[in-house]
Amino acid sequence: MGRLLALLHEIEHMKTYDIEIQRLKSAKHYNGLIEIGVDVLVQARPARDEHTGTTCLSLPVDDARTLLILLKQQITELDKLQPRSRRSGRC
Repeated sequence: MGRLLALLHEIEHMKTYDIEIQRLKSAKHYNGLIEIGVDVLVQARPARDEHTGTTCLSLPVDDARTLLILLKQQITELDKLQPRSRRSGRC
């Protein structure tokens, strides 16, 4: 019970941030993970914000489109490495 109370206290006092992606730099995959290299601006989020308890990630629409393309490319490369019967979303 004490561990649960400690966990709830930690969650209640969790720090939140605003993370602004300023530039996408690279994308690669390794060991089942996709790693995206980015330049970011990280600022503490004020407690009075309407999204208390939530960290916010923001990026320009053009960067979001680029990120989507990079993720699709990395997933396609990962799918090629798996046997046909184990590819995600395919029979």
